[in-house]
Amino acid sequence: MQTTAPQIAADRYSSDNVKSLLGKLRSKVNKLLSDGSTNAKTVKNDLKTFILYLAPADQNSKGINICPAADTCKAPCLFTAGHGAFNSVQAARIARTEFYILHRDEFARTLVNELSKLYTKALNTGAKYAIRLNGTSDLDFIAILKNRTGTDILDTFGTSVDSDRPGLVFYDYTKLIGKVRKYAGTNYTLTFSYQPGNLQECSEALSLGANVAAVFRDQLPAVWAGSPVIDGDSSDIEMLTNKAKILGLKAKGQARKDRSGFVIDPE
Repeated sequence: MQTTAPQIAADRYSSDNVKSLLGKLRSKVNKLLSDGSTNAKTVKNDLKTFILYLAPADQNSKGINICPAADTCKAPCLFTAGHGAFNSVQAARIARTEFYILHRDEFARTLVNELSKLYTKALNTGAKYAIRLNGTSDLDFIAILKNRTGTDILDTFGTSVDSDRPGLVFYDYTKLIGKVRKYAGTNYTLTFSYQPGNLQECSEALSLGANVAAVFRDQLPAVWAGSPVIDGDSSDIEMLTNKAKILGLKAKGQARKDRSGFVIDPE
């Protein structure tokens, strides 16, 4: 008898490996935040970086979309790029996602606790740490953590890259223009992501001072859609030190094969 796609998915999320990893997360043996030194781009950051990696879009046992605007980027998602191509890494990301989906209050408390420890370390050393809570997701963790724990992480732990204050510098990519509007002018730096059909929203994001990320197949152009292009692959910190620019990214992983328009071909 042929196994259906839903059965395959169910097996994936109920595997012994994922269950074991989920148990380690809940018992605090494993951490939610990953060291950015394992990421080919964030390892170039001037700031020590920590990233929360989940299994993107609807890749979870409940079919809940944690990337609400996922469309043309779903197939070429960075979930398959770099270390994400390895089964063990994907299992860990699935386990974190199952933790979030099935035990949300506990997940929120655990994440705030990890951020609190990093903040204390930053204060003790006079350092800043960069925090990216949506490595492979697009959730409003600022609101989620405040609603579930009462902690406003921007007010409690946050600082900006150009401030003299030590603390945590929060930043993310997003496809949700509402998030860009909501957090414009705060110390949460968001870069809006291009996809076919959202050029008007890209223009709005630029007008709000946000950068716009666009993925190119080969060479980066000097100008795209009327705005200057900078090398967004040089480090993630580029989004913190630039405003209203196009962050040009080169296609990686499955994105190299994308023909939907998400990956831009040189003219």
